[in-house]
Amino acid sequence: MKLFSRRRRVKQARAKQIQKDLGEGLWRQAHDRYVRGLDRYHQIVEGVSDDEVYNRLVLIGNDLADQLPRVYAICRDAHAQFPAVEMQVPAGASAIHSGLSRAANHLATTAEAAAMVRLQHGEIEAVLHRAQQVLDCLATAETD
Repeated sequence: MKLFSRRRRVKQARAKQIQKDLGEGLWRQAHDRYVRGLDRYHQIVEGVSDDEVYNRLVLIGNDLADQLPRVYAICRDAHAQFPAVEMQVPAGASAIHSGLSRAANHLATTAEAAAMVRLQHGEIEAVLHRAQQVLDCLATAETD
């Protein structure tokens, strides 16, 4: 029983830290959208039966997952500079929000491209192209 109560306390502490860093509005949503996109990508990849294709898709997914601390930092900094309690984009934050939103959208299309590869109706290059678009959008969000 102690194991679960400790785990619950750690989870609650992490949730409080996320709420403090990202708030409950716009920036939290931007972060969560990226996380959901990652989850979806990895769910799709798990169904790939060809080992070579699977390994290549996993490497792409790992690169996208490695960006999660970067997304968190962008959202944390944006929340500190442009607090948003609701879903309205604060004045001066539209470029950052746009970059984050586009990154999450491209992550979703990366998952779609991976699904096409899984179904043997697409190419790995399409997945790589979409993943690069995610990285480009994050770079844009960081510089704005």
